[in-house]
Amino acid sequence: MKQKIYQIDAFADRVFSGNPAAVCPLNQWLSDDMLQKIAMENNLAETAFYVKQGNQYQIRWFTPTVEVDLCGHATLAAAFVLFNYENHSENIVHFYSPRSGVLTVTKKEELLMLNFPTDIFEQVELSDEINNCFDIKPKLAFKGKTDYLLIFDKEDEIKNVIPAFDVISKLKVRGVIVTAKGNKVDFVSRFFAPQSGINEDPVTGSAYTTLTPYWAKQLGKTELTAIQLSERKGYLQCSYLNDRVEISGQGKLYLIGEIYLE
Repeated sequence: MKQKIYQIDAFADRVFSGNPAAVCPLNQWLSDDMLQKIAMENNLAETAFYVKQGNQYQIRWFTPTVEVDLCGHATLAAAFVLFNYENHSENIVHFYSPRSGVLTVTKKEELLMLNFPTDIFEQVELSDEINNCFDIKPKLAFKGKTDYLLIFDKEDEIKNVIPAFDVISKLKVRGVIVTAKGNKVDFVSRFFAPQSGINEDPVTGSAYTTLTPYWAKQLGKTELTAIQLSERKGYLQCSYLNDRVEISGQGKLYLIGEIYLE
């Protein structure tokens, strides 16, 4: 059995930047075991699978080791594939995730705009397990639906922070977001998730469901610019819409191919 596969650099203005995601359009769902094996073989931060159902597409996301509740960059990649290579004629794609509900992506010239539910998070104590995650201590910590959000003082701290992956991997969350106010953009961040099979994710769209409301309230504005300071770097525009957030970026095609399944 042949299966089409795409690899897209998401939140990227050129190939070899942003966050690479694999996208597999399916006619019907394969077994969970097969989906996980494909994602493991791809060995990318995320592989997105979707199946057309009426006027929308059911979507699921897998890291090399686990299925996750929400993934922004792989959703953007899936929409990029639909708009450019899979004959989706409208300027909006309606996705449905069994774990995260309705998600839409709107095309505006080269920009793709994700509309996701805003994360709900609360401040938590700076415990020893949180303080020991990095070589420097955050000044504040918050806990959202799936991640910790750690606040630091300045951009250079985010750029140079040294993670203790063995400590982070023991936290009972998907991963840890670190962030600070940016020098040339509104805010910067990085994302670490060894417990999900990804030591550092290049660009983490779903993290901006937490970052956007936090920084919108801190900076008193609803339109924000951001850079994820991974080695590949990612560039995002974010809008805070109260119970929803809009996360925008570009996609670039790297690969179209076929995989062979027995």
